[in-house]
Amino acid sequence: MRELSTTCCIAGGGPAGMMLGYLLARQGVDVTVLEKHEDFFRDFRGDTVHPSTLQAFHEMSLLDGYLQRPFQKTETLTVQIEGESVMLADFRHLPVAAPYIAMMPQWEFLDHLADAGREMDTFHLMMSAKAERYTEENGCVTGLDVTTPDGPIHIKADLVVGADGRGSDLRAQSGLPLKEIGAPIDVFWFRLSRSAGEASESLGRVSADGMLVMINRGDYWQCALPFPKGADDDIRGQGLPALRQRIARMAPELAGSVDELASWEDLKLLTVQVNRLDLWWRTGLVFIGDAAHAMSPVGGVGVNLAVQDAIAAARLLGTPLREGTLTDADLVAVQARREWPTKVTQSAQVFAHNMVLVPALTAKQKIRMPFILRLFKWIPFLRRLPARAVGMGVRPEHWDRSLDRD
Repeated sequence: MRELSTTCCIAGGGPAGMMLGYLLARQGVDVTVLEKHEDFFRDFRGDTVHPSTLQAFHEMSLLDGYLQRPFQKTETLTVQIEGESVMLADFRHLPVAAPYIAMMPQWEFLDHLADAGREMDTFHLMMSAKAERYTEENGCVTGLDVTTPDGPIHIKADLVVGADGRGSDLRAQSGLPLKEIGAPIDVFWFRLSRSAGEASESLGRVSADGMLVMINRGDYWQCALPFPKGADDDIRGQGLPALRQRIARMAPELAGSVDELASWEDLKLLTVQVNRLDLWWRTGLVFIGDAAHAMSPVGGVGVNLAVQDAIAAARLLGTPLREGTLTDADLVAVQARREWPTKVTQSAQVFAHNMVLVPALTAKQKIRMPFILRLFKWIPFLRRLPARAVGMGVRPEHWDRSLDRD
């Protein structure tokens, strides 16, 4: 087995892993990011880049180049209940460089970070490299065994970071306790064509037929159809024609394109998880992003929370990694910084599941507009509150350019 050496080895080239690798490299830390696929060009669900992440890009001098890539701008969020619309969030008032959600394919996000990283000698990205297991000596994690097309490699590292997603192999190997919070919903994702003359606003629709979320992606709608967990077999049993008719009833403008759902292969099932590690680290090992906490798709916050983890971890770990003084206390600090925002966000998602989604998905009759939502129509200022909560999140992280090394 070939052997390589690096200061920090990151398993997973998603938003958390790529952002952490990039920011550590900016601080002069030799870092290697492992991505198991040969490229980033895959169909992700996490394409919502919130104002908090765009503001972080601005602080890193990466925003202008990022916004040159193709994206759709979402400045407001609207819900339509039985045909009556109400704007719930207006991001245009946020005091940030880009007060909107950027709907951009995640491969563009990752390519942007990869391109920026490759400009630094301390940044190394290995594609088609899968972290199989970590190695340890005397209770300390010392590196990773990695499979590549050219054969197995062992990478020695002062720190191993598990950013390998909600199905993390490294997390499973660690045996660290995972708290399962649970989610009462699953989601079908699919896309339907959007013509130039159609409305452009992304919105959610609620009716006696359930809920449908439509996200404007330029020439198509990215759609999410949530349903009670475990009900996918019932939906399939009713047949695809029944599902097409249901979608057309909820969104009549889609009636001309629902036939694009030609088979069940055109719908992707997302099994929703909400969980988090009780302990995010072991000596020489720390988890961030989905590997540390899986989020519900409610609010589209998963990618942005992962990015916030990475920014905080880079600020806390960069100097001790560069100077060779890393201790367990530094890893404790990462969890201490990011655990509270994770708990608050997951609690808000659970509240939304139980108080909004489940009642909407299980209603057997016409749904009335709740009085509290009518307040958003009458008092526009209220729209700033959910815009702040969704757009910036709990404890948004910032980048200090004084940490950069020439």
